[in-house]
Amino acid sequence: MRLTGPLRAVAVLLLVGLTWLLANTLFGGESSSSVRHLFTGASEEPTPAETRPRKYKCGLSAPCPPKHLAFRLVSGAANVIGPKICLEDKMLVSSVKNNVGRGLNIALVNGVTGELLTTKNFDMWAGDVSDLLKFLRPLHEGTLVFVASFDDPATKLNDESRRLFEELGSTAVKELAFRDSWVFVGAKGIENKSPFEQRMKNSKSSNKYEGWPESLEMDGCIPLRAPLEG
Repeated sequence: MRLTGPLRAVAVLLLVGLTWLLANTLFGGESSSSVRHLFTGASEEPTPAETRPRKYKCGLSAPCPPKHLAFRLVSGAANVIGPKICLEDKMLVSSVKNNVGRGLNIALVNGVTGELLTTKNFDMWAGDVSDLLKFLRPLHEGTLVFVASFDDPATKLNDESRRLFEELGSTAVKELAFRDSWVFVGAKGIENKSPFEQRMKNSKSSNKYEGWPESLEMDGCIPLRAPLEG
């Protein structure tokens, strides 16, 4: 039986379509998935990489503006898991780097260039607070100070050490106590109180761990300071 005009046209279109589908299936190409979707009605599941939220420096959920430093601080968990200090996607302080210790873990950073100056930890349970005082007193104007606690950050703190942290922009240090969790970013010469500070009080009724509060995590973007004149 010979096909009439309309039926012949339909048959030709179907043949062309099936040929196109076969060619895309065999040879690939960006259109192959859309062609399969057109004929089957099925949608492809997104890959894990497509569904995973994009992360930026130090794991931030959004990029920092120009001339800002991305940071993330994590206080220690009880006396088991050490703290972390990340800056511009570089880990400055961590257990992996083997430069953490009980008490206060501090990183000093040049506030103009973002360059790491030094890191040090101070034992605030059995150490000597004079070591901390010698470390904080000579800080230069504009120096950024990153602090993450581990175990006990406060037993050895005295009035002068608390005052020095207050001058760096801290509001929580005056009440910081035995085994509190504390993360803080301040700066030498800051005019106002720092917006980057968290404290979790050691309390039997709310502690996450036996004898310790939960670990704190804080991140953000810190503007670089303009070079000092003269």
